Amino acid sequence: MANFANPFAGNVPRKMTKEELIQAVRLNIAGELEAIYVYDAHVQATDDPVAKKVISDIRDEEKAHIGELMTLLKYLDPEEAVHFAEGEEEVKEMLEDLKISIPSDSSKSTVGSLLK
Repeated sequence: MANFANPFAGNVPRKMTKEELIQAVRLNIAGELEAIYVYDAHVQATDDPVAKKVISDIRDEEKAHIGELMTLLKYLDPEEAVHFAEGEEEVKEMLEDLKISIPSDSSKSTVGSLLK
């Protein structure tokens, strides 16, 4: 969660190496996932329709941030993107075996589509 005690806690005193930047982006993704989890818990914990709408919107913006960060990670580490695509294909094969289809929406990005 947030570290407000030290306003400079997130500062890096030097330029990061590419490997450090990749790790930082992974940490950013983890932070966005945690934010989604917390916002969603707040949505589930209230019956106030305005609060639900606002917090849901904020939660969904965090999901968009993950897409942005995943795209950046793919750019910084193309090999990692290959692993994500392999995992996506494995799940698609399992769904196919179970006769479950995923609606395709070519306007939406998936992890696998980031390789294209």
